[in-house]
Amino acid sequence: MRPAPGRRRGPARPPSAAGAGPSAIDRAVLGALAGLAGTLAMTAAMRAMHRRLPGSERYPLPPREIIEGSLPEPAKAALGEHGRETATVAAHFGYGALTGAAYGAAGLPGGIGAGALYGVLVWAGSYFGLMPGLGILEPAQRHPAKRNLLMIGAHLVWGGTLALTLRELEHARREIFATDLAPDRRRPDLR
Repeated sequence: MRPAPGRRRGPARPPSAAGAGPSAIDRAVLGALAGLAGTLAMTAAMRAMHRRLPGSERYPLPPREIIEGSLPEPAKAALGEHGRETATVAAHFGYGALTGAAYGAAGLPGGIGAGALYGVLVWAGSYFGLMPGLGILEPAQRHPAKRNLLMIGAHLVWGGTLALTLRELEHARREIFATDLAPDRRRPDLR
């Protein structure tokens, strides 16, 4: 017999885990997934804002510049243009997943404001610290102001989407994926 809609039979989790929250690894996995969703929204925002840049500033955005600045010449030649475009997309989404995993693992607040702030911190850390420190890009203060504003806006979109998606994934984990009850699953003893 199935429970009435909205009612559960038994605990959602085994009693030994009832008081335990998700591990840092669990939170990092959900953060990585949320980071991918954030990067998709960010990429759409980047495309829309890139079209509005002055013509002289409408060259490839930093994800491509990072690939160009980090790959040795033989690798660039071997990849060709299409390969470098694909590498740019993969690296862009990979970095979004990695920084999303860090957000999730840290257990930071899940509101849109906290996520947007985290997005700006990722931008600042990446474009003032990491990329210049690795010798890949000039620091952000040497980039055109409108391109910096575009990237800040894109990181606000990324961070807000990251936080909202992570919150939704956490709710889904607890509410619709959190039980060992599975009345519809196939049981070996009923064949």
